[in-house]
Amino acid sequence: MKYILSRLAHMFLVLWAVGTILFFMFRLMPGTPLAAFIDNTTTAEQQDALIRQFGLDKSLGEQYWLFLTNALQGDLGRSFFFKRPVTEVVMEVLPNTIILTMTSLIIAYIFGALAGAYLAWHRGRWIEGIGIPIALTTRAAPEFWLGMVMLAVFAFGLGWFPAGGANTSGAVFQNEWARVFSWDYLRHLTLPALTLAIYLQGLPLLLMRSNMLEVLQEEFITMGRMKGLSNSTILLNHAARNALLPVATAFALGIGSAVGGNVVVETVFSWPGIGRLLVNAVAASDYPLAQGAFLIITFVLIIMNFIADITYHLLDPRVRFAASS
Repeated sequence: MKYILSRLAHMFLVLWAVGTILFFMFRLMPGTPLAAFIDNTTTAEQQDALIRQFGLDKSLGEQYWLFLTNALQGDLGRSFFFKRPVTEVVMEVLPNTIILTMTSLIIAYIFGALAGAYLAWHRGRWIEGIGIPIALTTRAAPEFWLGMVMLAVFAFGLGWFPAGGANTSGAVFQNEWARVFSWDYLRHLTLPALTLAIYLQGLPLLLMRSNMLEVLQEEFITMGRMKGLSNSTILLNHAARNALLPVATAFALGIGSAVGGNVVVETVFSWPGIGRLLVNAVAASDYPLAQGAFLIITFVLIIMNFIADITYHLLDPRVRFAASS
């Protein structure tokens, strides 16, 4: 319990630090958020009214205090551009980001775990000599480059999938569930999900391979071979199961990092998620919306790190002993 409480305190401290940095960073940026509302016909009185409406007439300290107190109550402010509560705007696109993230991670970690175990079992053979460089290349390739290749081949070249968006323009659905499970939505999801999955699969593949190589040296693997167990039984029921713990922990961390990485993929494929919303908010100097999107991404990262820490603490007695000593 002491360990959990210390991690919670650390989590809230990090969240406060990130929120503070975001608040001052956006207000020190050049330009004004009123640029989107002011033109040659806007009078001085109208400009003053806009400043009061958005709370920009208060001192920086007052704005910061309001930001903290409102954030603690779940109020992230009101978007300058949409003129609606930030929470409402973010929640409209958050399901798209969650679906894209989870689909990509599930594909990446299932493929990575299986491929990593296979490569470890066939260590020193030609398949390992091909597989490892491919995994390293996809892991190192920029996400925007992978996205453009996918667009060039499967969208513009072959025409198999749409080039962007989450639904065909003008499409009407009975409800949100019908939209998400429609064939149209799945076709739009395929390219961004595969792009993110290709980028993410390198970590679980290399991690699983490394763990498998260690497990294959254990005595119980030798005992299984002496008993005459089949290769598939040793690989799946004994070696892979014991090598999966670090990969399962990395999955929790991968959720947070994937949400952050979605910014690039969502922008390339015009996917209406929190990443693309963040880019547009920064471009429009929409302080509350950009802060809110950043804070939600940070919150997800912190929560996933917390879950990974607790999972490892509970499942690995060595970590639990070190924390209590």
